[in-house]
Amino acid sequence: MNKILIHSIAFSPDGVSTAYLYNDLALKFKEKGFKVKVLTTTPHFNVVQDELNKQPLKRYLLGLYYSSNYKGISVIHVPQKKFKSSVLRMFGFLYWHFASFILGLFEKKIDIILSPSPPLTIGFINIILGKLKGAKVIYNVQEIYPDLLIESGGLKSKGLIHILKWLEKFVYKYSDKITTIDKVFYDTIANRFDDKTKLHIIPNFVDTSIYMPLSPEKIEIDDNYFPISNSLKLMYAGNIGHAQDWNTLVKIAMHLKQEKIDFFIIGEGVMKPFLEKEIKNNQLTNIHIIPYQKRESMPSLIAYSDLQFIFMSPQTASHGFPSKVYTIMACAKPMLVCSSTNTPIINFLKDKNCAYLIEENDTSTKTDKIVKLLKSIKKEELTEMSKNGLDTINLNYSKEVVTEMYINLVNSLLS
Repeated sequence: MNKILIHSIAFSPDGVSTAYLYNDLALKFKEKGFKVKVLTTTPHFNVVQDELNKQPLKRYLLGLYYSSNYKGISVIHVPQKKFKSSVLRMFGFLYWHFASFILGLFEKKIDIILSPSPPLTIGFINIILGKLKGAKVIYNVQEIYPDLLIESGGLKSKGLIHILKWLEKFVYKYSDKITTIDKVFYDTIANRFDDKTKLHIIPNFVDTSIYMPLSPEKIEIDDNYFPISNSLKLMYAGNIGHAQDWNTLVKIAMHLKQEKIDFFIIGEGVMKPFLEKEIKNNQLTNIHIIPYQKRESMPSLIAYSDLQFIFMSPQTASHGFPSKVYTIMACAKPMLVCSSTNTPIINFLKDKNCAYLIEENDTSTKTDKIVKLLKSIKKEELTEMSKNGLDTINLNYSKEVVTEMYINLVNSLLS
């Protein structure tokens, strides 16, 4: 029996998209007869108490690491927290790398090591671990680093940029296979390879047994957060961070104060205080910020909305692809997407006819265009777009279709 070590910064019971993706991959490998072991962190991105109750963590060595069991799969957790102090965050980040490397050394007979970015450093650790354990290494590029940090303005040190670019080149050169989720990503990084044959496109996917269209009578949501109304309801669920263009949302909401149009934002993140301040200062009663909801509630939440919106920040749009796109399409709901031309999300959606695409970068221009669009939307259009998105997912992006691509890639390495 071949053994695969999944080394990821997020895994169950953490409640974020990367965790859900790798939960499903782990189960697929188990189903195909692999022995699966997971090396990850303690939940700290989105801690859901119900999930912790289902998958309790057992402490070892006075809390130096923890273990749990995910549907028959052994999971090792290295402690991590969302510290406010940058020094403590850095210490925790370094500790996770050191501890996971040591714990990985104690694993016996590893054949494959699979890990997603970010962070880029996880690929470096796995290459060293793979050499020592005689294992093949697969690195999955979910976001392009250090490009994302540089263009978002979060990384300005020339010395650190040089180190990260060297690290990226090292990871691409010495990993046995690299997967990326999109043709734009592929084209962006292909010239950084000495051997392009090791680079493969495998998209993300959605679990269509969880995410599916719901009829109105099957919707189960909290009426305190989501009242019944005849307004046009737009929704965003996910991280409220720098990767999204919140300035544009605020300006749109200001223009639409007198219209029967509401914006629901579900989640947490560093930009939440900014949004709350703008809502208060501008008396934006049409924007509603709501805490994270359970994963199982998402089909109901998506069904409650008329339109799901994703406004990508122009600085980071080229280096990330929101996996929620698949989820929304699987739940048969159309989208309003604001992103630059030739970005991964625009290129993916442009021929699917399931989303309104706004490609302007100028805030004033795109605000005017979106305001006019929202005032003129007809429900019949939304119904047709919903069907187009669902058909696309069922054909090409279901869990069954994409996880099989990973199985084939791993088997090609083993043979």
